[in-house]
Amino acid sequence: MQTIGIIPARYDSVRFPGKPLVDIRGKTMIQRVYERASAAQELDLVVVATDDPRIEEAVQAFGGRVERTRRDHLSGTDRVAEAALAFPEADIIINIQGDEPFIFSEQINQLVRFIRERPSLEIATMAKRITERNLIENPNVVKVVTNVNAQALYFSRAPIPFQRGGEKDSHFWKHIGLYIFRAEALQRITALPPHPLEQTEKLEQLRWLANGLKIGVAETELESIAIDHPEDLIRLEKFMDQL
Repeated sequence: MQTIGIIPARYDSVRFPGKPLVDIRGKTMIQRVYERASAAQELDLVVVATDDPRIEEAVQAFGGRVERTRRDHLSGTDRVAEAALAFPEADIIINIQGDEPFIFSEQINQLVRFIRERPSLEIATMAKRITERNLIENPNVVKVVTNVNAQALYFSRAPIPFQRGGEKDSHFWKHIGLYIFRAEALQRITALPPHPLEQTEKLEQLRWLANGLKIGVAETELESIAIDHPEDLIRLEKFMDQL
């Protein structure tokens, strides 16, 4: 059995076309993500899943493994699921975001160990305690609440839990979008129809919860920088100067 990391990468991003191939101090973004993921000792293999020949050629040029996928996928999860079919020996698959060039390999290792130690879980992800009040009200920051077994109860763009008494404590957790799946569960969730909760909040993990899947949530204190817009590269440069 294998544990593999799959990095979904598409060229035609609406907010940042060609993002995987942007140069970051001499290396493409996809190469930096690939190298950081490859440093995770818990992974047996790292693969890029893409529908674009330019990304495929770039990955092959630095010696990476790549799988071509269809162009019509609606999410990175769907692209990961298709690529995973090429590796029937893999029992654990982790979806690694292709726009975090300095993703922490420690988080990948932690998440692999987290799901392997909990046989009842089908999916796992991560959360970081929110310490800045402005992030609680930000709809771009997805919040998660969990039960006593470290399993997700709900994800929302709204501030959850609601603080009826107006307390200013820190019972808020930011969802970190790193997902790990058991192979069978990954194929099953991509066959599920959209759910009203998912469509309302625009969060695909609500489809999984609504269909009864258990999503474990591991705590982390780490958070890498995601590149959503070209302007984010300025923030990344400052981050790199501090390394």
